[in-house]
Amino acid sequence: MLNQVVIQSQTGKVSIKPLVEIAVRNQLKSLKHGIERTKEQLAAFEQRFGISTAEMERRLKAGSLEETLETIDWCMEIEALRLLEEQYKTLSEASID
Repeated sequence: MLNQVVIQSQTGKVSIKPLVEIAVRNQLKSLKHGIERTKEQLAAFEQRFGISTAEMERRLKAGSLEETLETIDWCMEIEALRLLEEQYKTLSEASID
């Protein structure tokens, strides 16, 4: 599905395209930083509990792992990572004409 955004500026003194390109690059940097931080949080959970994130999800869904505040926090980090990665992919594939 094609998404399109039209940005118009009332002033013609400065081209808006370079400003939008810079804003997109800055947002990509911010998203990348968020992805790295979230991966660090997931690694900390894995180290603390001695299992991988995928294994924790599998066990939690199967009911062989008790839902606790820690596993809820862990799941929130997983969802945050998925969202950040989706946003990064979407924005990195965007073109500015």
